[in-house]
Amino acid sequence: MKLLTVRHGEDMELLRIKTDKDERFRAAMELYAESFPLHERRTAESQSAALADEDYHFNLIFDGDIFLGLLLCWETRGFVYVEHFCILPELRGKNYGAMALELLSRGGKGVILEIDPPVDDISVRRKNFYERAGYRTNGFEHVHPPYRRGFNGHRLVIMSSPAPLSEEEYKIFARYLSETVMRDEPRG
Repeated sequence: MKLLTVRHGEDMELLRIKTDKDERFRAAMELYAESFPLHERRTAESQSAALADEDYHFNLIFDGDIFLGLLLCWETRGFVYVEHFCILPELRGKNYGAMALELLSRGGKGVILEIDPPVDDISVRRKNFYERAGYRTNGFEHVHPPYRRGFNGHRLVIMSSPAPLSEEEYKIFARYLSETVMRDEPRG
């Protein structure tokens, strides 16, 4: 993925980490653990295995030399799937999330992501954030497979940019999620 520059006169970039031996990986994993519930996170072993996959981008988000957050995604020939995305809690609400998504979209591919169903204040705000960033809700019944033994898959809402997915595009994404993204994860 090409690193790009965004507005505000500062350089925003996605810095890809390819090994869990990178000194920044540990701090990144602390933010990951703080930002996502256990059932939505890969194990350390699974995260290390994913790093070896060419499609997987474990990106640290920087604005100049300021660490902002994580954008963990899978890049295929046809689309980018955002598996996990978070900004440091103290930096939320400062437009960094929107700028990071804009940076990602400059790659010219459609972007797909999943969110919790909008049933409470936090999940409604999250959906509104993505809609303001140009993402569209897709009406497919979608269950994300479990990341860990002892957990079931969980229902999520599919969002995409710049346009909604066709049924065929959703099927391609769902197959990729099952066969590539989640290939090393437990099956129930």
